[in-house]
This record gives sequence, structure tokens and C-alpha cells, in this order.
Amino acid sequence: MKDTAPRLAPLPREQYTDAVRTALATAFGAAAADRFCAAGPDAPPVPNVLGTLMHHPALAGPFLAYNNVLLQTPTLDPGLRELIILRVACRTRAPYEWAQHVRMANRAGLGDDEIRAVAQRDPGHMWSALEADLLAATDELVDGYCVGDGTWERLAKQLDTPQLVELLFVVGTYTGLAMVFNSFGLQLDPELRELPLTSLPEFEE
Repeated sequence: MKDTAPRLAPLPREQYTDAVRTALATAFGAAAADRFCAAGPDAPPVPNVLGTLMHHPALAGPFLAYNNVLLQTPTLDPGLRELIILRVACRTRAPYEWAQHVRMANRAGLGDDEIRAVAQRDPGHMWSALEADLLAATDELVDGYCVGDGTWERLAKQLDTPQLVELLFVVGTYTGLAMVFNSFGLQLDPELRELPLTSLPEFEE
């Protein structure tokens, strides 16, 4: 991430309105909204992504609630989802998305070697057949906006229909978020800067 000021800085807490509280409550529940809106030195930090999205709370609340379906009640295994998102972040050159999801990938069980291998088109025998097909589908969607026939046929034998649908929405959603984050110039939160592997790698063909 470039060490420059963001194009759009997070909305300061003192400018939070009832609409912001409603958006946060829609996305995370009333208790979480109270924490994010709290004032004083003991108030928890608001992640840069949330603070920046709160410039448009009417959009942010429903979007974050939708995104929670992908994150909180997925049909895809969380480790597979994070593998897909890391590939999207690497391919779209999205430092904030990469750093956020390195942390989430670790929590979902991906090891450091697997995270490093996401940046390689063909890392040898690192992936299972399903993982390799999911990464191939991600690349096809990023490059050509459609999963190829062969990849789709292989995935249809390994995933059920809701999982196939979710795969497309994960890639599409996080490609869109990468565009948003990159265009905002979203800066890494301090705790993300301190974690290993959060520096965005170059994609190796």
C-alpha cells in the first residue's frame, strides 16, 4: 500500500449520524453499532473500510448485510472462500483486501505456504482438485467474466448448486470491492500492518 493520504478518508466518528448507526445495526446488530459509535478514549477503533463506507450509509448497511451472508452463513467452506478472495485480491492488485483476508484465511485454516501459493498461477501440487478448479474459475471470471465450460463441468461434479451460485457471487463481490478499495486509496489499519504476509505479492504467471 502506498504511504499516501487516501482519496476518501474514513468518516470521523463525530460526524456519525442516526443513518450511520442504522447502517451499522443493519449490518452487525445494535450492540455492535453501539460499540462502533461510542465516543471517548476507550472506544474501539473503527476499521478503515467501515469508516469509509459510512459516507453512504444507505448503501453501506444493506451491502454489508448481504456480504455477511457470504462470510457468516456460507455454503462454501470458509477456507475455500478465503482462497478465492485472496486470488481476487492478488489479481486485482488490492492491498487492503489482500491484508484483511490473509488474516481471515489464517483463521479459516490456510497455512502460510498456501497463502503464498495463491500468488502463483501453477504452484505444482499445492492444491486439491477442487481448490485448483476454484482458482481456475476465479481466474476465468477475472480475465473473461465467465467460467469456462470445462471448469464449470468439473466444479458441477464437486459442488452443489448453491455452492456454484455462491462461488460466482464471491468472485464478483470481491472484485467489485477491490475496485472500490483501490479507488478510495483505502489504507491498511494499524493492526494489519503488523501481521506477516499482509504485503500484497506480485502475481506469478
